[in-house]
Amino acid sequence: MAKKSSIEKNNRRKRMVKNAAPKRERLKAIIADKTLPMEERFAATLKLAEMPRNSSATRVRLRCELSGRPRSNYRKNKLSRIALRELGSKGMVPGLVKSSW
Repeated sequence: MAKKSSIEKNNRRKRMVKNAAPKRERLKAIIADKTLPMEERFAATLKLAEMPRNSSATRVRLRCELSGRPRSNYRKNKLSRIALRELGSKGMVPGLVKSSW
């Protein structure tokens, strides 16, 4: 099991990303629009830089839903390889055939 603080920090980042997503999209659209004046685009760049870093989607870490393990996760299942193996052995993952020989 991962540290509770690490899991909570990641959850806080997810909430920040969700709340700040519309504002970030607007600023990025202004920055990418080449028809606008350079001063306006530069001001949007500065506003984007002032936003909290944790509101960026790239700061969110993919963690296992069961154990909170940060590495070797499957995106489709949102589980780590260890948790997926345990659930597969118990027959709890539909469509997963686990063989041991």
